[in-house]
Amino acid sequence: MGRQQKVSSVRQGGFTIIELLVVMVIMALAYTLASPMISSGVSGTELKASARQLAAGLRKARSDAIARRQESTLTVDVENRKFQMSGDARVYRLPKSVTVKLFTAQSELVGGGAGAVRFFPDGGSTGGRITLSANARNYDVDINWLTGQVAILD
Repeated sequence: MGRQQKVSSVRQGGFTIIELLVVMVIMALAYTLASPMISSGVSGTELKASARQLAAGLRKARSDAIARRQESTLTVDVENRKFQMSGDARVYRLPKSVTVKLFTAQSELVGGGAGAVRFFPDGGSTGGRITLSANARNYDVDINWLTGQVAILD
C-alpha cells in the first residue's frame, strides 16, 4: 500500500486582489473629498487676518475723524478687493480668492463696484457691513451707525 499524503489548507500570508481594490477605492474617495479643503486658495487664518486688517482700517478711520474733528472715510473697491483710508496714500489689498461684499448707505456708493464708510467727528458713521468670504467660510465686519464701533462677526 502506498502512503497517503496530507493536503494542508494553510493560507499563505498576503492580501487578495479584492482587498487591495477596496482599499484603493477608499483612498481615492478620501482624496477627492479632502483635496479641496487642503488645497484651497485661502486658509481660514488668512481670511480672518484679512477681516482683522479691514477692521483695523475702519477703526483707524474712526479715530482719525475724532482726533482731527473732520469726516474720514474708508473706501472699499469690491471688484479689485482693496481698500483705502482718506488721507492715506497706501492701498491695502485682500487675497484674490476672497469675495468681498459691501452693504453701506446709498449716498456712499462710488461707481459700480466701490463704496465707502464715512466716520463723523462725534464717532458716529454711516454704518454698514463688509463681508469677506472664501470657500464656505465668511466673516462679517459690522460698523455701527450710531457709535461707529467696529466688530468682526464669525
